[in-house]
Amino acid sequence: MQGLSAARRVVTIDAGPVDVRELKRLLANGARPDNEQFDGDGYLNDVILKPWGCEYRAYADDFFDLWVLRINAPHGTSMHVHPRKLTYLLCLGGKGIIGTFSGTVAVEEGTVLRIAPGVFHSTRNIGDEPLELIEVETPRNKFDLIRYSDDYNRAGTVYESTSHACGQPMLRVPYLPQAKMRQATPDGRFRFEIRAGMDVYYRRRAADVFYIPICVSGAVHSHVEILTGHPEDARRPDIDQFYLCVTRTQCEREDRQP
Repeated sequence: MQGLSAARRVVTIDAGPVDVRELKRLLANGARPDNEQFDGDGYLNDVILKPWGCEYRAYADDFFDLWVLRINAPHGTSMHVHPRKLTYLLCLGGKGIIGTFSGTVAVEEGTVLRIAPGVFHSTRNIGDEPLELIEVETPRNKFDLIRYSDDYNRAGTVYESTSHACGQPMLRVPYLPQAKMRQATPDGRFRFEIRAGMDVYYRRRAADVFYIPICVSGAVHSHVEILTGHPEDARRPDIDQFYLCVTRTQCEREDRQP
């Protein structure tokens, strides 16, 4: 993403020797990542409460899983690893740091991070407001998780098994196989919409924050070309793809005012 400011570039974090060593040690001691049952884990479609805040699913199909994370100040997630899945973290707002065995990465509105399988990482809110992130994961498997260390005594525990209703159901997307999505965040600050690449190409909107391609090729090649709504981002969408568009509703309202 040449030409974009630091906050708009994709930061790539790959697994290193320490990640591999620690994952091997945990596995040898009995830790095991689990597997999500798509038809039997329906509670994942509601809000999952965390000691640091909450998270909830925005979109899911057989390959992709998109979640919104809200991390309250001054809390942070566990240091954990997803041994099998690729993760992208997109910052909607707030300030934080991603910690790994090799160092830290600053996170602010517009930041996009690519976290390869096997990278131990944690996310901490270092600001005064909630840190809000979108987590894009492929292949879909919410239980592909091993917790290494944690502020809330959850090291070694599996993913949460209960949820709370948020009042917004996941709705089927009729033209995308096995896809479901939420229309907006529970607080209504962001809206989610599936748009064709051709539509994004000709109709970029000031209120759009991210365009996330929903494409089998991204899952197969472990590379998802996420576009931002920032004016500096001149990359063109693929007109043959569908995109999950994340839109800030407050900006939409301001744009409509005479």
